[in-house]
Amino acid sequence: MTSGPLNWFSQVASITKFGLMSLPQRRGAVAATVVGIAGVVAVFIGVLSIAKGFQRVMESSGAPDAAVVLRSGADSEMVSGFGREETRLIADAPGIARNARGPLASAELFVIIDLPKRATGTGANVPLRGVEGAAVEVREQLKIVSGRMFELGKNEVIVGTGAAREFAGLDLGATIKVGREAWPVVGIFSAGGGMAESEIWSDATVLQAAYQRGDSFQSVYARLVSPGTFQQFKDALTSNPRLSVKVQRQSEYYAEQSTMLTQLITTLGVLIAGLMAVGAVFGALNTMYSAVAARTREIATLRALGFGSAAVVVALMLESLLLALLGGTVGGVLAYAGFNNFHAATMNWQSFSQVTFAFAVTPQLLVQGVIWATAIGLIGGLFPAVRAARLPIAAALREL
Repeated sequence: MTSGPLNWFSQVASITKFGLMSLPQRRGAVAATVVGIAGVVAVFIGVLSIAKGFQRVMESSGAPDAAVVLRSGADSEMVSGFGREETRLIADAPGIARNARGPLASAELFVIIDLPKRATGTGANVPLRGVEGAAVEVREQLKIVSGRMFELGKNEVIVGTGAAREFAGLDLGATIKVGREAWPVVGIFSAGGGMAESEIWSDATVLQAAYQRGDSFQSVYARLVSPGTFQQFKDALTSNPRLSVKVQRQSEYYAEQSTMLTQLITTLGVLIAGLMAVGAVFGALNTMYSAVAARTREIATLRALGFGSAAVVVALMLESLLLALLGGTVGGVLAYAGFNNFHAATMNWQSFSQVTFAFAVTPQLLVQGVIWATAIGLIGGLFPAVRAARLPIAAALREL
């Protein structure tokens, strides 16, 4: 046969075509390989979609012109604390936006109440946040979608859409027990998919009295004149000898809140998928070794006719890769159909409270799943392909 690049590609195409045409005779092994790889990809994407969904909630919680102030050294609101005078000093700092009612700063109280999950009935730590009148302007994405805003000075609450969906007893018109009294749910709100949708809100002053917190708060949320005034705002507070504070952009604060959980879930997802991938590789090896065994005489005949060993290796590798990509595609479709936008709640280990979120199967995760499938196919096809290329032609032809 003549040599040259075109001839070599023709050899690869011919061997690949014959291999694909023989798939129906090996459908059992082929199906096992495709299903195994699909399972690896589906689990990998499904687990990582949890971390991606949780991270998405955190990332959408902070506007670029918003800041949160905690006590110095605190990594969450649970371990922070301010008195009334300190919150006033923070609200008077330069860089904070203002309207006719005053600075857009909300001193807030954060407590946890126990409520059952709708799906299981088991108890969960649900965040109850006491806010001041400027809280809605500070979080401009917040909108009442059903009912009304609570009235200042009254034992009333509004509930985020995520909390209302995941926890029992938070429907509009229901009542929840706060301290010794039952407080009615007068409104349901959305917050652009952010973390506030996992919370229950009430008037901070009323909540202080219910929990006997005196005139104390745990954080101050503020809207700035512009993102560029953040440094001015931060410098004014950190240089004030009457304050001991930690000042962060809200986006940075929530990114820190998500780090622990997303790293844990990602590590577990890669570990589980890695263990399953080992089994899938063995499945691919079995399939391709079976293909080589069934086609020993065919491969030997082609070699005798002048087909190169490199063409045999590449063709068998392509066959293995195509099966892997088929499995990866099936796994990606299953993961998207089964996990994308699946609603759940999990523990935020920084605040020990529940966060509601939706699993997010992103294009990036789908691409990563295909990469995993490709790696499995390449590894699973390599050794059988090399074995086929090294078959002694004379010995293999004697099987005719």
